[in-house]
Order: sequence, then C-alpha cells, then structure tokens
Amino acid sequence: MYSTNEIRQLFLDYFAGHSHQAVSSGPLIPQNDPTLMFANAGMVQFKNLFIGKESRDYKRAVSSQKCVRAGGKHNDLENVGYTARHHTFFEMLGNFSFGDYFKDLAIELAWLFVTRELGLPKDKLIVTVFAEDQEAHDLWRKIAGLSENRIIKINSSDNFWSMGETGPCGPCSEIFYDHGDKFPGGPPGSPEEDGDRFIEIWNLVFMQYEQTTPDVRVDLPKPSIDTGMGLERITAVLQGTNDNYSTDLFTSLINTSVELASVPNNKQFGVSHRVIADHLRASSFLIADGVMPSNEGRGYVLRRIMRRAMRHVHLMGCKDPLMYRLVPSLIDEMGKAFPELSRAELLISETLEMEEKRFRRTLDRGLKLLKEEVGQLGKDSELPGNVAFKLYDTYGFPIDLTQDALRRDGYKVDIAGFEKEMEKQKEEARSSWKGSGELEADEIWFELYELHGPTEFLGYNTEEAEGQIIAIIKDGELLEEAGKGDEVLILSNQTPFYAESGGQEGDKGSIYSDEFVVNVGDTSKRLGGLHIHHGIVNEGKLRVQTSVNLVVNSDRRRCLRAHHSATHMLHSALRSKLGQHVVQKGSLVAEDRLRFDFSHPNPISLEDLFEIEREVNQQ
Repeated sequence: MYSTNEIRQLFLDYFAGHSHQAVSSGPLIPQNDPTLMFANAGMVQFKNLFIGKESRDYKRAVSSQKCVRAGGKHNDLENVGYTARHHTFFEMLGNFSFGDYFKDLAIELAWLFVTRELGLPKDKLIVTVFAEDQEAHDLWRKIAGLSENRIIKINSSDNFWSMGETGPCGPCSEIFYDHGDKFPGGPPGSPEEDGDRFIEIWNLVFMQYEQTTPDVRVDLPKPSIDTGMGLERITAVLQGTNDNYSTDLFTSLINTSVELASVPNNKQFGVSHRVIADHLRASSFLIADGVMPSNEGRGYVLRRIMRRAMRHVHLMGCKDPLMYRLVPSLIDEMGKAFPELSRAELLISETLEMEEKRFRRTLDRGLKLLKEEVGQLGKDSELPGNVAFKLYDTYGFPIDLTQDALRRDGYKVDIAGFEKEMEKQKEEARSSWKGSGELEADEIWFELYELHGPTEFLGYNTEEAEGQIIAIIKDGELLEEAGKGDEVLILSNQTPFYAESGGQEGDKGSIYSDEFVVNVGDTSKRLGGLHIHHGIVNEGKLRVQTSVNLVVNSDRRRCLRAHHSATHMLHSALRSKLGQHVVQKGSLVAEDRLRFDFSHPNPISLEDLFEIEREVNQQ
C-alpha cells in the first residue's frame, strides 16, 4: 500500500520521466494574481504562462501545489470535520503543457498513470467529457478502450473551465473512481451524483479557446493542458477507504491528537480530532508562508481557522494549549516534501501557542453567553444576528465558529441580521472617517481617472519636470482657479513627486510658473495611479491647464532614499538573526526616521538588538 508521500513522489517522477520540469509548489499567497486570497489550484503559479505574459525554458511542468480554501468564493470551512473529503488545506497534483502537447497525449499520460503506475482496475473507472467535445470522447474510446456507457457527456459548466469572463478556456474531462454499490450515489450527471460512490480523482482541462468578449470565443494558436488531481482523494482510493481522514497522514495526526489530549477518537470527539488535524495543516502552512493571525485579510482567515480548531480543543476538555504540540508530528509527515515547514517550525509552534492562550481568555465567556442565548431559543429559531455580532466584536468569535458551535444543537445564525450589524459598524466607521476630513469626494477621482488616466511618474529619473495642471480640488470640489492662501489638491499630467506608498512618505517641494508659487507639503496616491499634490498657494493665482514647473525637495528626497535602503538592510539583518520567517508587516519611511514592523512571536533580547544593529551598520 502506497503512503501519501510515496504517491506524491510517484506522480512527480512519472511526469518528470515524460519530459516534464518538476516545479516546487508556489506559495499559498499568489505572487501574480491579486484577485486570489490564497492559491487554490495547481495552475495559479503558471497563470502568466497560460495567458502569454511570461515565458520559461520549459513547455511541460509537474507540481504538487499547496492549496487553501477558506474565505471568499472558495470556502470549505464550515464542512471540514463533518464530511469525508472537505479540507481547508490540500495538495493538488498537476501536469501542465504550455503550447506543447494537447488532448491525445494528456489523456494517454493520465490513463497510463492511473492504470499502470497506480494499478487501478479499468472497470472501476469512468470518465466525463463536455457534451460538445466529441474529440475527447473519441480519444477516450481509442486510448483507454472505454465502452460508451463509461464515457458520460456532461452538458453543463461542470465540464467547461474558464479563467474568467475573458481569457483562456476550454472543455474538461474528469476521471471518476467507483467505490462500489455499498456506498450511496449515482454516476456523474445523474440526480444522485452527489453521493459517495463515484468520486472524481482527476480533472483534465483542455485550454483550446480564448474568450475575447463575453459573447465571442476564438481558437488559441497554441492550446495548453492544465490538470489537477487531489492528493488526499487519490490516496484514499489507493489505501482502500472512502474517507480522506482515514489515510495514513491524517491517521498519524489524529493518533497524536488522541494521545496528547487523552481523548478517544470516537463518535463524541471524532469530528473534533478531524477539525484539529485539518486546521493544523492549514494554519502551519499559512504561517510558514508568512501569514500571521490578525483582524483583517489573510491574517483574519488564519485566525478563523485557528480559533475554530481551538474551540474543538476546548470541547475535548483540554485545559492547556494543544495545537502547537502537534507540530512535530506534522513536520514528520510533511517536512521532507515541504522544507519551508521545517524551517518555520519554531515560529509555527510559538504562534499557535500564543494565539491559543490569547483566545482562551475570552472563549469561556463567549461560550457562556452563547449557552445562555441558546437556552432562550425555541425550536427551529435562529440565534439573533446582534448576538452573533456581539460574540464576534466582543469575544473574538468568527461567525463560522458560532455556526459550528450551534450545529450540534441544530440551530442556525441569522446571517442577514449579523451582516446588518457588521455593515452598521462599518458605516459608523466610514462616517467617522468622513468627519475627520480625510475623505474627499471619491467620485471626482474616478471621473478624473477616466478622463486623463494615471499620472505619468518621472521621479525615478529626475527631481524636476515640466507639466500641465489637469485639476484643482478644494473641499471636495473642482475649481478652475485658486488664489493666495488656498489649501488645494493639484493633479498634473506628469510629475517627479513620489506619492506616499508602502510606508514611505510622499515628496515635498514646489509647483510654480511666472504667475504663482505653490508649496507642496505632501504627495498622495488615489486609485493606484493618480499622484495628488497637497499644497498651499503661496503667491499669485493658480489656474487649470497652466503649464508649470514641478520641483522636488532634493535634500529631503535624499534622506527618504537613505531610510528606504535602511529598511531593506534591517529586514535582511532581522531574517539573518531571527530566522527566515521574519516578514515585513508595515513600515514608515520619513525624512528623519524610519519604523519597521515585522512578524516574530517573542520579544527580542537587548543582545540580539545590538547584533542586528551591528549587522546593519556593517552593510
């Protein structure tokens, strides 16, 4: 019987033997796709290759990609622990062709791998094809020798993949494994397809079209291949189980959880052990890739995952933090395949322990409130949204934790009411922000951006430039002109002024012509591309469409440049001394000082600080 690690390696070696470049997993935080919170498929790191924005010295690749699905469109969190195949973290095995081979070889390689390399019986396999893809249908008949009743045509989006409204797209073909009639469910495409009998193990995507508009689709000059096989699913099949949590990797983690918690893996606590094992994997890999628990963005998704697991630790009656004690077992199982996990072991353990200790301070009080509220609920009623929001806002309960806590008793949350309370809080925050004068009418910036596009930034090559005034704004209103003493925002067609970004303060200087002088006290950025000069008219009268000179304060720019370089040197020294886990979380680069925010679970000793200082000064 193959182990999980052996199956992963078998897949990589098989395709490497067929001229595929073995590529390490991309990070969980996508480097080239700001629309994704986390990598959720093998093709994510190759996206620019598929759309022609990048080229590499290979046209075939194979990988085992780390993936997370929790938060946003792809969210499996609420089902994890209760089903046989839902996970927040999983691995996606994949082989890829970038304009090299296409359907015939993709189908042949896949079929030979599952039948010869893995030894799966042919009569246990069925495939699906897109109903209009007769070519794929005929290739399965020819290459695999499958009968008509084992090739199912699917006339839905389930068998047609697209990257978005526009871009590469194409039909899919999926391979299913039949676990036998002892499990409920029917074949794909049937009304009973959601049962546990027929399990998809591999999806082959044939990228042969480009969607140029929502209504127009043309042939790609070089069709490509993108496939995905869930490692956890194929491992379950090969290890003779229908439940991913019964495979060797999860069994090892669950057995360690049972031993450390002194709580059996039975009907009462089985879900808790499964949740802890799954969430330990997701939390550990996210931390290793630089995500730290916080109250926003990716950090909040991590906190939600961790706290959901920590509630299950509490359910098992554990009085002390547990999850961090499971990390060595996880590294024993996965550290060789993913060395970044081993390198970050200390950071992972300390982060899990600190977060669990912090959450325990409010967990008991929050659960007490929840118990009191549930005691007042009638049959088929919901927990009021304002109570769920109080648990979130006061006790740090993510909404899915509250839902999970209610699940055992059969109650649900008034999600609409919760979202209403959340929106009310956001609106109050927005109102407070507007009242502080920080927000000028956003509509103006959208209009200006549409009319003129982004400001051309010249500051990498010069500190002086000529330009034209495009807009003058005061108190959220567009002006034709501004006089002496007026505080205004000035937009020009081009500028050498660096706009505040990434913690570095914006440039100061002056804008002038024969008719006026404006002292620029700050430069900010709107909509990612408009450089806004914040200034006071010192002399004369400023008018729209005037040709002007823009001059940066060069002495101040020099100081900012030095402090900017110093942040990079400091980051390097911190990683050298404290470990490669140190990730920049924010910074301030000012004329007279700098501040560098970073992730590290413990206070830094005075001795370490002196060593870091010495290393920076030696650079």
